Amino acid sequence: MIIGVDPHKMSVTIEVVDPNERLLGTGRFGTDQAGYAAMQRYVKQWPHRTWAVEGANGAGRPLAQRLIAAGEHVVDVPAKLAARVRLFDTGHNRKTDALDAHSIAVVAVRTPGLRVVVEDGELEALRMLTERRDELAHQRVQTVNRLQRLLSELLPGQRKRDLSAAQAKAMLATVRPRDVAGKTRRRMAAEQVADLVVLDAKLKKIKAELKDAVTARGSNLMGIYGIGPAGAARILADVGDVARFADRNRFASWTGTAPLDASSGEQNRHRLSRAGNRRMNHVLHIAAIVQIRHDTEGRAYYRRKLAEGKTPMEALRCLKRRLSDVVYRQLVADSKAPTTPVDADPGGHRGATLHSSAVDSHPHIDTSDQPLPGPARPTLRPDREHVKNLVPSTR
Repeated sequence: MIIGVDPHKMSVTIEVVDPNERLLGTGRFGTDQAGYAAMQRYVKQWPHRTWAVEGANGAGRPLAQRLIAAGEHVVDVPAKLAARVRLFDTGHNRKTDALDAHSIAVVAVRTPGLRVVVEDGELEALRMLTERRDELAHQRVQTVNRLQRLLSELLPGQRKRDLSAAQAKAMLATVRPRDVAGKTRRRMAAEQVADLVVLDAKLKKIKAELKDAVTARGSNLMGIYGIGPAGAARILADVGDVARFADRNRFASWTGTAPLDASSGEQNRHRLSRAGNRRMNHVLHIAAIVQIRHDTEGRAYYRRKLAEGKTPMEALRCLKRRLSDVVYRQLVADSKAPTTPVDADPGGHRGATLHSSAVDSHPHIDTSDQPLPGPARPTLRPDREHVKNLVPSTR
């Protein structure tokens, strides 16, 4: 039996269907302990069951993990597939919880090869660390912006770009306002500096944790110029099992780096894809910018594209596409590395799991997002001496 699940924060709606899509049961349950227990009692009448959860990487992650911990079989249903089924079955795309649960169950019946969600505590911890680091980074940007505003009022014309806590302290030491507003402004600026010091310490600590976690995962992503611990952790957390991508082209479509054909008549052109995982796209964008700013093969590739007549943005997109291939090859190589104990000789890594986890995203892509065909040469590989001397940094 297939149990389609439409998850929400406070409630879940389920629909039970058989392999012929005949409705066997339905219900709405709370996500608290009592509601979860009631749902488990309700579905016990179907001992051979598979749970189809929409968005096991998003809103459905908490429920999917609870079901996995209880020994249930869970598959992940992409929201895009459920929306298509809802549109084709009803003739419109209006959403209700009941319609959503029905379309999710139907997708699970009709679609073979849906991603099976399994428990991976290490990957889940890596995801949480990555999200915590992103939250701290955003908080630091807000703190610096507030501090910049206060300093621009205390010291007109002395605004400094990329302000650090030490620089802010030095600037504050040069001003002693006499009026009440100025004193208040300086006190608030001093409080922002103190907050900045705390945030920097937290970011430094979590960066070390991410680096250790990525290394323990057996990943060599930090060897790619421009990808530091935070970027490598984000890639691992979002990708999960690279085997779920058929080839580098599917991976590029998922990262949003594959260009879309926008040719018309005699005009042959391609446009930027805004689909895919935008967090992964951001990691590749940062890596591309870093490579362009330094003496790397990425910069040479970028300049070759400019010489071919491409605009700077088009050349940057080409570089991001090649970096996507580099990341994919590294993930595949890491997954094929032999499994060794944790205390193995230097260079030994623990192998990657052959299953996806509850923190993965489904790589299913729209037909309009298919990448352009054609071989890609193995470019942008940093030389070994350069990688050895490289100190990974959070990008």
